[in-house]
Amino acid sequence: MSSYLPQRLSRLFHKLLSRTAAGLPVLLSACAVQSTPPPLGPHALAKQLSPILQPSQDQGVRWGIVIATQDGKILFSRNARGRFIPASNTKLFTTAAAMAELAELDHAAAAHPTTLLLARRQHGAPDLILRGSGDAGLSDDTACKTDCLRALADAVSAKGLKHIHALIADDRLFTDERWGDGWSWNNLPTQWGTAVSALTLNDNTAELTVQPGAHSGDRPIARWSAPDEGLFLLNQALTVLDGKPELNFEKKPGDSFIILTGTLPLNAPVQTLKIGLDDPPLSTAHHFKSLLHDAGIRVQTVQVRHRLTKTAADTPTPNARILATLPAPDLKDDIRHLLKVSQNLHAELLLRRLALVHGNGSVADGLAERSRALAALGLSTAGVALYDGSGMSPYNRVTPHSVIQLLRIADLQPWGADWRDDLPLAAQDGTLAHRFIGTPVADRLHAKTGTLAATHSLSGYLRTTHGQTLLIAIFANEIPNDLPYPTKIMDDLVAAVAQAE
Repeated sequence: MSSYLPQRLSRLFHKLLSRTAAGLPVLLSACAVQSTPPPLGPHALAKQLSPILQPSQDQGVRWGIVIATQDGKILFSRNARGRFIPASNTKLFTTAAAMAELAELDHAAAAHPTTLLLARRQHGAPDLILRGSGDAGLSDDTACKTDCLRALADAVSAKGLKHIHALIADDRLFTDERWGDGWSWNNLPTQWGTAVSALTLNDNTAELTVQPGAHSGDRPIARWSAPDEGLFLLNQALTVLDGKPELNFEKKPGDSFIILTGTLPLNAPVQTLKIGLDDPPLSTAHHFKSLLHDAGIRVQTVQVRHRLTKTAADTPTPNARILATLPAPDLKDDIRHLLKVSQNLHAELLLRRLALVHGNGSVADGLAERSRALAALGLSTAGVALYDGSGMSPYNRVTPHSVIQLLRIADLQPWGADWRDDLPLAAQDGTLAHRFIGTPVADRLHAKTGTLAATHSLSGYLRTTHGQTLLIAIFANEIPNDLPYPTKIMDDLVAAVAQAE
């Protein structure tokens, strides 16, 4: 028995070895697969992103973030259903609704063009009625090619008129709601918070050009770009030897006095300050009067017609006839412009255009129509409470989840690709032109930015370095004043996501 056992063990060993050798390629293949790192999952992504967020979170920043695939799979979330101030991410909701109803908006724009009417009076010179259409591009700039106020002045001149009794600026297409609910009073005199009107000209801003004085200690030389804005300047600024231009202005809402302060170096180029207007139709009337004066037409008086919120739009004077109209604006082009540069006034005008689809041009009707249009697309309104069209109101609240839902819905629409391209492109244009330069995100992120006091937001479409498109919604609220560069934290976060997929 002792001699038999080694022989039997030897045969058994060879048999097992042959079977093992046959399975060896499979085992090696399995080992090779396991040696390749698996795709980064939600837990791995959280491990990379949490250290980026934690220091600012320890300082009090409240983050709301969702990062998802195009089919809705959540890769990372933090406070996904928390309610955050969206700032200019509000424009995503306004423009998406407008894109969905663009045919109706174009029809209404064609039906209500900027119109100049001639109204005969029983005695004396006639009146001119300049009726606004909500055209965001109306301009009297010398380089103007479309939507030009000068074309209407030429029409008056062509009629051979030399004397006008009253020039009446009429903005009653929309109700007289010049600012949004909750807008900060100190933003109202700026270009970002200027008044909204159906009769808008030059983005409803007055331009003050300022150049250095002849010597250090002199007052800078300041001039209004238009002949009569009804504004009075108190110049308290100083020319200094060197440094950076640091000019500021102060204007109380409803006040006609502008106080210019700060310093301007001797070698500084001319600075242009844009000041928001309180009564855009009145300013438009003065600009039009100046154009008529240049054509040798005298205007005796200027009047303005506004409409209260609870009243319907008035019809023109029965004895008035149309003298000239301007072509309807290109709303699709304006949507692209307002998203790229985050133009608040244009977004507010778009909200009021929505109000004409099933309403009378009031903000309330615009809010209702926007909600109706988005609900028709399938967006849940549970996480959305918006009070304006631009995002200037601190009352606005959205959840990161609702923004991701909006991005997904838009991605499936016939207009979705155009809308995505309308968003600023990282390191290339709009409000992202100077962000993500030299990073893997450059040219890969179409996203809307947003900024208010203690608030930043960034939402859109990110194409990763591996070619996958992700949806991102990032909100930072309650940012402390002493936190440096909060947008850099966002940018670092996005850069990590772009490479980590």
